[in-house]
Amino acid sequence: MTAGGAPKAGRKEWIGLGILALPTLLVALDVFVLLLALPHLSADLGADSTQQLWIMDIYGFMVAGFLVTMGTLGDRIGRRKLLLIGSAAFGAASLMAAFATSPGMLITARVLLGIAGAALTPSTLALITTMFQDAKQRTVAISLWASCFTIGAIVGPLLGGVMLEYFWWGSLFLIGVPVMVLILIVGPRVLPEFKNPGAGRLDPASVLLSLGSTVPVIFGVKEIARDGFEALPTAVLVAGLVVGVLFVQRQRRLSDPLLDVRLFTHVRFTAALLSLLAYSLIGGVVMLFMTQYFQAAQGMSPFEAGLGMLPGMAAATVSFAVCPIIARKVRPAYVIGAGIAGVTAVLLTFTQLDAGSGTAVLVAGFAVFSFCGAPIVALGTNMVVGTVPAEKAGSAGALSQMSNEFGAAFGVATLGTLGLAVYRDDIAGSLPAGVPESAADAARDSVAGAAAAADTLPGPVAESLLEPVRVAFTGGLHTVAAVSAVLIAVVGVFFVVLMRHIPPVGQEEPAAETGTSPEDGTGTEGETAPEGVSEAGNAAGNAAGNAAGSEPAQKAGV
Repeated sequence: MTAGGAPKAGRKEWIGLGILALPTLLVALDVFVLLLALPHLSADLGADSTQQLWIMDIYGFMVAGFLVTMGTLGDRIGRRKLLLIGSAAFGAASLMAAFATSPGMLITARVLLGIAGAALTPSTLALITTMFQDAKQRTVAISLWASCFTIGAIVGPLLGGVMLEYFWWGSLFLIGVPVMVLILIVGPRVLPEFKNPGAGRLDPASVLLSLGSTVPVIFGVKEIARDGFEALPTAVLVAGLVVGVLFVQRQRRLSDPLLDVRLFTHVRFTAALLSLLAYSLIGGVVMLFMTQYFQAAQGMSPFEAGLGMLPGMAAATVSFAVCPIIARKVRPAYVIGAGIAGVTAVLLTFTQLDAGSGTAVLVAGFAVFSFCGAPIVALGTNMVVGTVPAEKAGSAGALSQMSNEFGAAFGVATLGTLGLAVYRDDIAGSLPAGVPESAADAARDSVAGAAAAADTLPGPVAESLLEPVRVAFTGGLHTVAAVSAVLIAVVGVFFVVLMRHIPPVGQEEPAAETGTSPEDGTGTEGETAPEGVSEAGNAAGNAAGNAAGSEPAQKAGV
């Protein structure tokens, strides 16, 4: 037992964490290996450019669309049950994708994979909060869970390259089948069941409104980032926002909503969620510009560009392991604030790059960026799920993942579009006269188009084209880095100011600091939270749920 009365997790729970890490790792692998497989499967199945985009994007659309529904569904029917159902569905859809005989069949398989994937992530995160009630252990468990995304990013391209060297493209989808079989066999033995005994029926109208808001918004943002503010994606985005307003209004009226919007009245929950959103927003666009810089400006192959990202992924993995230990001695807000300061410093360094800087500064900078950013993800996610009562952990886990989806999409749509606009403005008047008009038009459109056009030109002409392209692209990188630095610095200042009173992980908050006793369910420094929303209420909610007969902790030894 800890000082606060929360029971310690034992060997069974740590084995369970390993099982929960597998689907998380697999989801990350699925994204990165498909990037390598796309040219192969497109040639084999005859997929046109539109079909290729749907093969890539539909998975993310389905994950984003069903996250809220699946997070709440797990709270209602049981998180372990939903995890096992999602694992079986993911394995079956993986088989379908591996042996697809047409683009339509593969797109359908990707739809099913996305729906199943949406069931996996909130369930794993919510089960971690059930299994690890001790604050110190929970922080370590969530950090290890989060590190699986970066491990997947490291292993994915390497594993995908090896498998494509010796097997056909469908073998990449088969990676998930034995993993899901293992989860189905071992999961029931080591994972506890938990569900909200007081949850009502799932509201079908709320499910439809959730899908009708998230999928159009993600689709609209991605299309606008790709093609600009054209009529169709803009109209779809606006329609999604309107449906989103209707969704929120309905949740406020329901006694048992699909998403409890009262959670956002808790400052700790909202501040942590916004920090995750801000970091995913700048992180996604930084990775996009780095890969483009490596390939288009420095002439590196996709594999070489992937290797250039590996030090950053490795640094993030180390940081995920270290930051929970530091947070036991130092207040989490200060750990996250120091990380944000490091991220800001790297972004400011990027504003000083020039076209001849080479790759070393970017590689090293991204490693520092990733190391400093890991505490935002690990400790921020812990705040999100650790602040809500146990019966709402599935919804909280879904929202933390939604912040990543929306952040990455909005980052590319806003900051990415800003960087592209700067590039186009700089390149317009700087192309040399000897470049063919078709190549010049391609360069004015994008840096990737310039690189493709340069491959068709004689050496001296190609170099005369690429030199102003490098300069213009570096100017776009400067703008993106500067705006990102200001954005994340502002978020960091507000986060530290609002969250500085939270003690190190594992230490109880003094009554004078929280302004309340653990039983009254109010938040920190005068904020009023939804009923039961407090870290003390988390443990109490777990105990209440267990006593109500939800089969969890006593049998699992939690």
